[in-house]
Amino acid sequence: MPIYNAPLKDMEFILNDVFQAEQFWQNNENLAHLDMATANAILEEMAKFSKNVILDLNRPADEEGGAQFSNGEVKTPAGFKEAFKQFAEGGWVGLGAPEEWGGQGMPKMLTVLADEMIWSTNPSFMLYPLLTVGAGMAINDRASQEQKETYLPKFYTGEWSGTMCLTEPHSGTDLGIIKTKAEPNEDGSYNITGTKIFITSGEHDLSENIIHLVLAKTPNAPAGSRGISLFIVPKFLVNVDGSLGERNAVAAGSIEHKMGIKGSATCVMNFDGAKGYMVGNENEGLAGMFVMMNYERLSMGIQGIGAAEFAYQNAAQYATDRLQGRASTGAKSPEKPADSILVHGDVRRMLLNVRANNEASRAFAVYVGQQLDITKYSTDPEAVRKATDRVALLTPIAKAYLTDKALDAALEAQMCFGGHGYIREWGMEQCIRDLRISQIYEGTNGVQAIDLIGRKTTKCKGAYIAEYIAEIREFSQSLDDALTIKKATLDTCQQLEDITNFIVEQSQVNPDLANSIAVDYLHAVGLLSFVYMYARISKAAATKEESYFQNKLVLANYYIAKVLPDLSARIQRIQAGAELVMQLPEEYFTAQA
Repeated sequence: MPIYNAPLKDMEFILNDVFQAEQFWQNNENLAHLDMATANAILEEMAKFSKNVILDLNRPADEEGGAQFSNGEVKTPAGFKEAFKQFAEGGWVGLGAPEEWGGQGMPKMLTVLADEMIWSTNPSFMLYPLLTVGAGMAINDRASQEQKETYLPKFYTGEWSGTMCLTEPHSGTDLGIIKTKAEPNEDGSYNITGTKIFITSGEHDLSENIIHLVLAKTPNAPAGSRGISLFIVPKFLVNVDGSLGERNAVAAGSIEHKMGIKGSATCVMNFDGAKGYMVGNENEGLAGMFVMMNYERLSMGIQGIGAAEFAYQNAAQYATDRLQGRASTGAKSPEKPADSILVHGDVRRMLLNVRANNEASRAFAVYVGQQLDITKYSTDPEAVRKATDRVALLTPIAKAYLTDKALDAALEAQMCFGGHGYIREWGMEQCIRDLRISQIYEGTNGVQAIDLIGRKTTKCKGAYIAEYIAEIREFSQSLDDALTIKKATLDTCQQLEDITNFIVEQSQVNPDLANSIAVDYLHAVGLLSFVYMYARISKAAATKEESYFQNKLVLANYYIAKVLPDLSARIQRIQAGAELVMQLPEEYFTAQA
């Protein structure tokens, strides 16, 4: 059976030593209620829940076929309902939610680490509260006071849950062509008609009501994305006194049969004149939905970290126990028939690649979480501006780079098992199937790369990335010259600055360039971000003599020598331009010759 132990020591190191979280919290009047002792207690409790409650539900849910659909109703896998009740009663749904609505008001720096543990142990389970939290953020940001009072407290008790209804059979990324209609009623409500697909948690048995956030177009709305409005559509209508009324005209038509995350109900939702209520202003719905979508995108990155951590722990344990072959320098244990496969350099290479990814990814997620906390809690307008720009730049990295690298890491961990990694018993094949979706939903990773290179780079002529590079340079100058990471980080900054200038200049004369090289650029910025994280990790560890901290420096040097060289290849591909990508005619791709 798969194992998992929350990496609490690494989490505390990232919060306490790398980012001085307690000082950051105490210096902000809106976060001063939190200290490291409380943060550690929260993480310890989540470690217990994730290991003792939901880990053992993960594989059985997959084996039994996941969520089950019958006549419009969905039954979640065995144990999910009881676990969700315990999760909600523990206050976990509202861990980061505003206290005025029943949440605990914890900062994102902390909640990303709590979320990682759930993603590690049961990603299908995590998707049910995840959409509720995102829907709550959108409602809190855009809805009327009455709507907030009606829905948010019920979200954070777990009594009601939320969804995000965007995609239609003909409309995925291009939401401007959605067909779902919203016809106004005399009482101010709307009749919502249309079909949405790929709706996570669209129907289930975990909560007594499901609140759908739906994108639709009102009559005479402007064409394209400018004509989209956002609506609350409850499964059960809510009476004036807050009690549940009659069933609304919205129902699941089916659930998807998926490669992974089978315990999560992904639904086709039919709205047949369902009563809905507009959120915010007419024709401004897409901006409201992006509040939720950007939260989900960071969450996908955390899904990647969780899966890669789970994969690493199981691969490292297997490599320790598995006796196969002999060390090149002779038998380590002559009394045993063979040595542990940890004596083999190739096995160590794979495990170090995974470990190097995981530690940088976790630090990066906390860094992005800190930027989000600044945007939410800081009273300094300039700090808020900088953090807002940083979040805009790094959200595609958090979603796409973290999940790309996580799949690479999980595949390397699987390889450590040899043939045992390909069968169900050890959990690796499910881990990889469940993880694959993280690169696809909430905007495929290619779309994230196009967003980064287009709206976040060429459109602003490189201003966002220039400010980021300036921050990294300034930090790197504070490092001891004896640390190898100092030169590596400064060199990476220069390379990214040069290639960004090249892209901005060339994009003015070649409109196909950005789209053709977007993924390589995203990975280049990802490598810059990870070397920056190792610079911060190295500074925190350099003055401490214990082996735990000195090993952080060794891992940083491994990253520089064995992983960072990928940057040169990415830059060469960018410099090669778009000509070879765009040269062949469309017929080439369907021709049989």
